[in-house]
Amino acid sequence: MATLSVTEDCEQLRKAFAGWGTNEGLIISILAHRNAAQIKSIRQTYAQTYGEDLLKDLNKELSNDFERVVLLWTLDPAERDAFLANEATKRWTSSNQVLVEIACTRTSQQLLLAKQAYHARFKRSLEEDVAYHTSGDFRKLLVPLVGTYRYEGEEVNMTLAKSEAKILHEKISEKAYNHEDVIRILATRSKAQINATLNHYKNEFGNDINKDLKTDPKDEFLAILRATVKCLTRPEKYFEKVLRLAINKRGTDEGALTRVVTTRAEIDMKIIKEEYHKRNSVTLDHAIGKDTTGDYEKMLLALIGHGDA
Repeated sequence: MATLSVTEDCEQLRKAFAGWGTNEGLIISILAHRNAAQIKSIRQTYAQTYGEDLLKDLNKELSNDFERVVLLWTLDPAERDAFLANEATKRWTSSNQVLVEIACTRTSQQLLLAKQAYHARFKRSLEEDVAYHTSGDFRKLLVPLVGTYRYEGEEVNMTLAKSEAKILHEKISEKAYNHEDVIRILATRSKAQINATLNHYKNEFGNDINKDLKTDPKDEFLAILRATVKCLTRPEKYFEKVLRLAINKRGTDEGALTRVVTTRAEIDMKIIKEEYHKRNSVTLDHAIGKDTTGDYEKMLLALIGHGDA
């Protein structure tokens, strides 16, 4: 991105804040169409030129769901993950899957950067906050999940996949869902290795592991184990479900909608949209358009089209 256009973007944003009332359309036309690296340059140039923090100015000028989607999008991806993870620890309930989502759908490097951003912003580690705010089986699973640095390569050990599929099957059959080996396998193995293990599980024992983890639909620890498996093996299916539950007849969960759109827009939104269309026979654009309004709707739609340009 040429220096000239960064300066121009900063001037335009400054203009959007000037006078009586904010020009939301102008803010959307700039920020929703810039990627993470470009936004980082805009934030730096804005601070150098005006001696102000762009995030603080946006915070001052905007409100409600529109403010949240713009602020989350303007954060660096690692800062955004750190912010969302912190929020999830502070408001933690056993049905909150945000920590699993961040720990299991990011690459090892992305998770590491998020943890460094967490140190910088909160002067504590993500691990200590997760450990402090959770308890019992949830703590047993979540602390190693956020603390891991998985191998990212494609190599797979088939002998290991067979023996660990057997261990998983044994423990699940015994309903020992919190067994240290179940947690060890899910928290430390590479995604490629886990995929091989779970494929073997299905071939050998006839069921998808998540089906065997559904014995008690009300058990929230089982729900978080299923989310862990889905995030590690089929993230697009996990995110489709979060969106489907967020946009429903009983009202919209704007928090979940904003989180998924801002964190996946530059990563796999195209696949999530295909998955959503396939599962709901309606496009995600259409569902969002029906369920949201105004600048919030415009920003979301611009972001989910982000990767299509």
